[in-house]
Amino acid sequence: MLQRVAMPAGYRTRPSALTDVPAISALVVSCERDVLGWTETDAAAVAAVFARPGFDPATHTLLVYDETDALVAWAWVKQRCGVEVHPGHRGRGLGSALLSWIEAKAGADDAAQLTQTVAKGDEAAVALLRTRGFDPIVVNWRLEIAWTAEPEVPDPPVGIVVRSFRSGDGPAAHRLLEDAFGEWNQRRRSYEEWAVLTVERASFAPDASPVAFAGDQMVGAVLALEVPGSAEGFVERLAVRRDYRGRGIARLLLQDTFRGFHRNGRRSCALWTHSRTGALTLYERVGMSVARSTTVYAKSLKNS
Repeated sequence: MLQRVAMPAGYRTRPSALTDVPAISALVVSCERDVLGWTETDAAAVAAVFARPGFDPATHTLLVYDETDALVAWAWVKQRCGVEVHPGHRGRGLGSALLSWIEAKAGADDAAQLTQTVAKGDEAAVALLRTRGFDPIVVNWRLEIAWTAEPEVPDPPVGIVVRSFRSGDGPAAHRLLEDAFGEWNQRRRSYEEWAVLTVERASFAPDASPVAFAGDQMVGAVLALEVPGSAEGFVERLAVRRDYRGRGIARLLLQDTFRGFHRNGRRSCALWTHSRTGALTLYERVGMSVARSTTVYAKSLKNS
C-alpha cells in the first residue's frame, strides 16, 4: 500500500502511472536546467525507472501538485531512489517530506540500503541527505570530447572483427555488458529493463555502436545514442569481455564510435563512468576530459 506522507500546506500527492512519463520528464528537464545549465534526461530514461523489476508505480512513486494543479515534484524508490523538486518550489520542505516518504516505503519493503545520485553543486540536496545519514560511496564523471577532423580508427588486433551493431545483436550485447557491469553492480538487469535504456530507445544509434567478435563470440561492444536536440553523441554502454581486455579493443571501439558520430554530422561525444570501474584513464587517453561529476550517496537501513 502507498505510504502516508505529510506534505506542506497547499500541496497534494498521488501515485504516478506510465501516462505521466511526459509530464515527469518535463519536470526533470526543468530541474536539470536549473542545477546543471543543460538537460540530460529524456522520456526514455524516466520510462526506464518504471521498467525496474518489481516496480509498481502505484506504491513506488509519488507525484506532488500545487494549488494550481501543476506538477511540482516527484519521487520514486526501489533499492535506488530519486527526488526532483521544481526550482520554483524548493526551500518549502517538499524534498524533506519526500525523503521521509522514501525512507518509510523502503523500510516497509525491507530494503537493506538506499542510494541516490546528486549533481555536484546541488548543495541543498547534499545537505539534506547528510542530515538523514546518507554517506558518499561513488563518484561519477562525465567526460567529453570534440573533433574538428574525422577521428582515426586503429586496426583491430589479430583475430578480432569489428562491425556496426545489427538487429539480433541485442541478447549477446546484453549478456556481455551485464557480465562486465556485474563486476561492481550487484543487481543484474533483465533484458527487457536493459533494452529500454539501450537498443530500444528512439535515440539508439546503431551506426555509431560497434561490436567486436572473436569468431562467433561477441567480446566487446559500445552502445551509443544520439542526443535529441543536440549535435552531441553519447556512449551509453561500453564493455570488453574480461579475457579480452588489455588488447586495445576498448580504445578501438571508442574511436570507431567517434568516427561514426563524426560521419553522421556530430562533432562531440560524451559518456559517464564512475570511480569503481577504473576506466577513467582509458577515456583520458583517447582525448576525453572530465566536464562535471555527480556523487552517489547511500544509507544502510539495517539498523534504522
